[in-house]
Amino acid sequence: MAAESDGWVGMGWDWTDVDGVRRRLDQGADPERWSGGRPLHRAAVFGSPEVVAALADRVADVDAVENGVTALWEAVVSRKPENARALAAAGADPWRPSLGGWSPGRLSLAGPTPGLFPVPEGVRLTGTERAAAEEADRLITALGTFYYDGTGLACVAGIDAAEAVGRLEAIPVAGDSIDFDELLDDPYAYDPEETLRIIGVTSVPGGCVVTQPWGYAPQMPGVLTRLSADTVCYGLYANPKSGNQGAIARHGTVEGWDLHPGGGPRENDTSEEVLASYLYQYNPVAYSCAFAGLRPTDRRAVVGPPDAWVELPRRDYWGH
Repeated sequence: MAAESDGWVGMGWDWTDVDGVRRRLDQGADPERWSGGRPLHRAAVFGSPEVVAALADRVADVDAVENGVTALWEAVVSRKPENARALAAAGADPWRPSLGGWSPGRLSLAGPTPGLFPVPEGVRLTGTERAAAEEADRLITALGTFYYDGTGLACVAGIDAAEAVGRLEAIPVAGDSIDFDELLDDPYAYDPEETLRIIGVTSVPGGCVVTQPWGYAPQMPGVLTRLSADTVCYGLYANPKSGNQGAIARHGTVEGWDLHPGGGPRENDTSEEVLASYLYQYNPVAYSCAFAGLRPTDRRAVVGPPDAWVELPRRDYWGH
């Protein structure tokens, strides 16, 4: 009943039709409420600058907050610069502090449109923040675009592939025992009980990557705890059914589970977490590498061929 009374019935993902939005507003659609959220926030991400301007003209407060952030924050994080400019023109404050102490304006300095707003005297990125932004640009470019659904990863800081293999007590896969080109093309043609124990390991600048392009094995708790002794690693499983699932293991203990790498900043994130989530939004593989301080120069460590294919010993990897 609430959805019917707000005047936005039938509005889905497309908020670009300014004539349609104005017609709804003129007919009594609520500019402050849409399906439990705020129309202006929705339009900031999924709309056109014209729709954003039309809604901004009707709301009581263009800097109203939803889930801890303003519509301008949403436009900046979603990399919708024209929508952000429309909101600023309507009076939204680019320098209002938000998640992790960042304002939309200062966060934009780390992104692809650093000239989005006139910058007040003294507002700038720190050297560390600038370096993080530059590395994110390099890393995302180096990895490029590729299909990674179904891939499992463990990005491990400070150890090479040989050390990772030793910690896992894995053994080399005999070269003639399996056709890896065939396995990569059609992993479901093989017995999952056997292929789940096969992983690739590759040394990269900063550490190593454990990969399984067809399964979740690198992110299993028993793998992460062994790999993370005296160091830190970030595990990723790009679950085709439920989305990207992240995990953090440090000094042999899993300290974060069911995380959402590449999902954007969240309430209660620290300043560093907000920046990383912004820089690597929609790039979960790059986020996972960056978390562990890895600096691969291409995507081979993820998609193969790895430095070595090895087989995990049979043991309970879910009981650690």
